[in-house]
Amino acid sequence: MKIIVAKDEILAKLSNIQNIVEKRNTMPILSHFLLDAGKQKSSITATDLDTALKEPLQIKVEKEGRICIPARKMFEIVREVEGELILESLDEQWLKLKAGASNFRLACLSAKEFPAWPGMEDTEEISLPASVLSEVIEKTVYAAGESDTRYTLNGILFHVLPDGKITVVGTDGHRLACVNRTIEGSILAERKIIVPRKAATELRKLLDKTVEKVKVSLCKNHMLFTIGEMQFLTRLIEGTYPNYEQVIPASNEKRIVVQRDIFAKTARRVAIMSREKSNAVKVDLSENLITITSSNPDLGEAQDEISVEYKGESLSLGFNARYLIDILESMVSENIIMELQASLSPVLLREEKDESYRCVLMPMRI
Repeated sequence: MKIIVAKDEILAKLSNIQNIVEKRNTMPILSHFLLDAGKQKSSITATDLDTALKEPLQIKVEKEGRICIPARKMFEIVREVEGELILESLDEQWLKLKAGASNFRLACLSAKEFPAWPGMEDTEEISLPASVLSEVIEKTVYAAGESDTRYTLNGILFHVLPDGKITVVGTDGHRLACVNRTIEGSILAERKIIVPRKAATELRKLLDKTVEKVKVSLCKNHMLFTIGEMQFLTRLIEGTYPNYEQVIPASNEKRIVVQRDIFAKTARRVAIMSREKSNAVKVDLSENLITITSSNPDLGEAQDEISVEYKGESLSLGFNARYLIDILESMVSENIIMELQASLSPVLLREEKDESYRCVLMPMRI
């Protein structure tokens, strides 16, 4: 194999795969990417067996070939060299790289060892604008579990309905984020698909670089996102996702209207003095006023106040400040509405003029 490639072209593609390749040394081949250089079409592919990314590469091919190259080391080399790169494989074990006066010889692996791209059978397709897909991930992925023993919570739910509606949900049992959108294309039956948190996070980074529509192919064990000529594949989490609709309170009577930005800044200030592990802050609600306090025997205490719209009885709640701030930062409207019932009942937060995005936060005992 012998190819010539521009530095910016290969650097951008190598940057995309850095979080896909496996960093633990369990299977050496997974820390490599597959370079497939063909006269008609060339591409690079990376996988950790749960996610895979295949993207086209614009190169001049002097001699066709395939080889697996160490992803991290290649990225570091390309980042530091100048000008266009000439890559030539001596055999299946070695790659010669030349850029200007710089020369490298890189140990590689055979293309035969690289995992095959999974087959997609009995697929159904829907379509979403990249901006919408990016938005629904951003509004839900922060609430998904991380290393939770209830493994279905370690992903976000795509609940797709035949009538062209999609609901995306993230929850870790302490908080929940849920957003509804309309899609193009239809499916035969209702589908509940759980996409791993890592895959959703990586997908969103790729979506930031495009304004195209994204074609989404659904099959039993995998979900394939086609973004222009780029393909992002993820293995789905098997299992039953909790009934999120039961968690969203429908009859909370106490209603507070508060400026989102001021609420977030105040919570962030007061949280400085909270215990690091629990991030606990106390929220005292009285007529047209919220008082937020935190205390830590080893550090001291903090208190702040904000004006709100509220008519009703006084109430005290405890929150994990980090969870509260995450929700407030995921919203965009100037004012948000908090609906609550009692000190330990689930609190519903939503944007003032948007019913399609709802968040639920479980209070803490303080």
